Amino acid sequence: SNTSAWWNFGSFLGACLILQIITGLFLAMHYSPDASTAFSLIAHITRDVNYGWIIRYLHANGVAMFFICLFLHIGRGLYYGSFLYLETWNTGIILLLTTMATAFMGYVLPWGQMSFWGA
Repeated sequence: SNTSAWWNFGSFLGACLILQIITGLFLAMHYSPDASTAFSLIAHITRDVNYGWIIRYLHANGVAMFFICLFLHIGRGLYYGSFLYLETWNTGIILLLTTMATAFMGYVLPWGQMSFWGA
């Protein structure tokens, strides 16, 4: 068979995306997008909400795992010549740019010092 472990990263991406959606929905239940209270609400979620700390850290570290799998998936596509299928490759590039924009918005949401200077 010509399949190997390199072909699993698309599935890992799906699992990471599901984790991000679920934890993001739970975090959104306690978040308010006001610049003056955003940071204190993140602290409230981490300290006072039941299991809020684990949901927040799963969400924050899940995005790192998502991008690791994403870059390995792209690397596999480059190595095996998947860029020759232009429609599929261009769709992937559009998804990559959309994912990067979404990750940037998620990075800015807590509105801490790093978020402020990142924006």
